[in-house]
Amino acid sequence: MRLNWIKPLLLIITTAALAGCATHKDELLLHGGRTMQDIWHNEAGEGGSGQVARRQLLDVRQSLRRPLTEVDVHAAPTVQVGYTRSAANEIQRQFHRLPNPDLVMYVFPHLAGTDPVPVPGYSTVFPLYQRVQYAMPGERVEAY
Repeated sequence: MRLNWIKPLLLIITTAALAGCATHKDELLLHGGRTMQDIWHNEAGEGGSGQVARRQLLDVRQSLRRPLTEVDVHAAPTVQVGYTRSAANEIQRQFHRLPNPDLVMYVFPHLAGTDPVPVPGYSTVFPLYQRVQYAMPGERVEAY
């Protein structure tokens, strides 16, 4: 008696699944009669060769190119001195170490080991950060 409603439900599910698979792709994906090649030729221009786009790119590049003037030639060494390596700037640090404060910890007197042995109290020092950190060139390294 409990199985009477299961058989019609399975029949409805099977019919719906088969009807979904019977749909044709042209009914779902309308492309208006244009093929991919038509779209390519329309967007690329000149029959799809892309010569127009290539010519426009060269024109833009040519407008950005300009000859160096006499002022530019004379100003270049002073502009480039900050980027050029020399013996004078090699000995200066470009990457400064960031502060890594030491922490002082006091260990109270205690018993240690399997045979409890008394250990007197002592102080120990360890750095706050595990590794040494460096600042990027030009980054502020003064006290914050």
